[in-house]
Amino acid sequence: MAASKKEFFKGATMAVIFFIVLAYMFSPSFGDGRNAFSASDDLFNSISKGSTYYIPSLREQVQPLGGKVFKATVELKSDKLAGNAEHIFATAGAEAKAAGQGCEVSGDLGAVLTRVLDDSDAMFHNKGDALSSAYGIEEREAMYTWWRALTSLETELKHQKEFKAAKVVSEVIKRGVEVGYNYYGIVPQSAAGDAGVLTFALIFYVVYTLWWGYSIFFMAEGMGLAMKGGHKKET
Repeated sequence: MAASKKEFFKGATMAVIFFIVLAYMFSPSFGDGRNAFSASDDLFNSISKGSTYYIPSLREQVQPLGGKVFKATVELKSDKLAGNAEHIFATAGAEAKAAGQGCEVSGDLGAVLTRVLDDSDAMFHNKGDALSSAYGIEEREAMYTWWRALTSLETELKHQKEFKAAKVVSEVIKRGVEVGYNYYGIVPQSAAGDAGVLTFALIFYVVYTLWWGYSIFFMAEGMGLAMKGGHKKET
């Protein structure tokens, strides 16, 4: 039984309101059939996209590798990806031959990475048709093939003690291929242009979290559950 019905019902009412708001946030009422969580993800992704464009600095890192010849066997994990790798490496000016789930590749490392950056740049700017028309495969699949092939190439270069080249390949993967792939289809927005929405979202998050905490607090207090300071016993 409640020790204080007033406090208990205050907390219970707050909890009910909390779940009503939560149910509304899960409903597809926030544009394009999205719920509040999908809409907020899209908003923050759009804002973050503007600060993740690294292609110009990556081109500067790749430039010294122009004319550097490499030769490696990259592992693609499937026959299909190996065939894709053969095609995209050849389009980038390298010699490539698929063999099972691997692909033997040789050529100008700088030229290959420049092509990778061109593709990453196109994906970042939502121009995936440039890849699909060039390779004859879906643009995301093409970028995944680059990611898988370059990840294996980085490992092979390390085995060959080409550590500087491997580091550049790693940077191209993380800041070029992955960024272009992950942000594909997202329209960038500036934080300044959405300052009001961002401010509301942050304030709402704090208030909503505190609301739930106080609802639990009042219900516990109404049931006679309260935290009390301990008393130190003197011996």
